[in-house]
Amino acid sequence: MMTTPNSPRPARIAAVFAAMAAASVAAAAPALAAATLDITSAGSNMVQIDYTCDDSAGVASIQAMMGDPNADRPAAQGAQNSVDCNGSPQSATVPLTVDPSQPPLTAGSEAQVRVALVDRNGTVVSGQAKKFTVQ
Repeated sequence: MMTTPNSPRPARIAAVFAAMAAASVAAAAPALAAATLDITSAGSNMVQIDYTCDDSAGVASIQAMMGDPNADRPAAQGAQNSVDCNGSPQSATVPLTVDPSQPPLTAGSEAQVRVALVDRNGTVVSGQAKKFTVQ
């Protein structure tokens, strides 16, 4: 019969895995920060949104594009670099610049609008797409 001495090795391994799990959650915390947005209206040269974000979300701008739902490129796009991320609800208007190579957006036409809260690296933190009748 063979005997083996008790070893604290399994306890150390469990502690290492627990520390790694805690570190991964701490590193992911900025990515899990609350950030939401809702497109409230769209005109031929602007998009209006309501949004909420925490400072830890890292949002640097709001970017928008709008165009015919069946087009392969947006007819207009723009960005709003003045973003207030303090955890409270905010509203913003994103001015759009029309692409002259695309059909114009006219009042009463249907358009797909895409808006995103974007961080400094160009990564989308939160986004939304909706169809609107252009005002």
